[in-house]
Amino acid sequence: MTPPDLDRTNALFLDFDGTLLEIAPTPESVVVPPSLPGLIAALHRALGGAVAIVTGRSIAVVDGFLAPFVGVTAGEHGATMRFEDGRREDMPRGMAVPESWRDTLREAAERWPGVLVEPKPHGVAVHYRLAPEHGEEVWRMVRRLVPDDHPGFRLIPAREAVEIGPRTTSKGVAVERLMKEDPFRGRRPIFIGDDFTDEAGMEACRKFGGEGLRVAEVFGGEPAAVRAWLARGVELLGERAPSLTETATP
Repeated sequence: MTPPDLDRTNALFLDFDGTLLEIAPTPESVVVPPSLPGLIAALHRALGGAVAIVTGRSIAVVDGFLAPFVGVTAGEHGATMRFEDGRREDMPRGMAVPESWRDTLREAAERWPGVLVEPKPHGVAVHYRLAPEHGEEVWRMVRRLVPDDHPGFRLIPAREAVEIGPRTTSKGVAVERLMKEDPFRGRRPIFIGDDFTDEAGMEACRKFGGEGLRVAEVFGGEPAAVRAWLARGVELLGERAPSLTETATP
């Protein structure tokens, strides 16, 4: 499958890890190409602001990686939203994962060398990429905390990780919310993502006459190819794209 050419009728919804950035052993060890913040800023200008990062990360973490760029972001699968005019919508903290669950997961991780617990404002993720032999134990633990019929929370699978998050949030809900707002309203949306959590965002884009692009199918599984396509899109739209040096910095 060949990715489409970008035009000024598009809106872009971009996953973060595995899409814009290569997956790393730990959440903190991802590397950000120096050109990436400038590339996202150029897309923002070219599309009149209709570019959003839609991610499981918190907004604060994304801002740290993309500084000095600050734009539309749906963090924690939409639990927190920041719009083009700077407004924010946050799910009430009372709907966050209970502290007792976080403590249970941290205590379990101490028994599983290499398993990492990533706290988030509303949810919590458990990563076992460094210790895949503990994957089944991790899943047994989180399933005890969050059975399939839990009314408030759900399990969100990821690459060698699992997240507990509010049941009412998803990347699809986030896309639908943003498509009701300027500058996204009335545009043809494209969602680019690499894992299960992105499928809902892709389906939401299809409802608005757009499409979803899977990194594995369209970009050979390479975030560098996604970045190159975005840079070509910037050029097609008449903006100057930053040089895509692959010399990365933490």
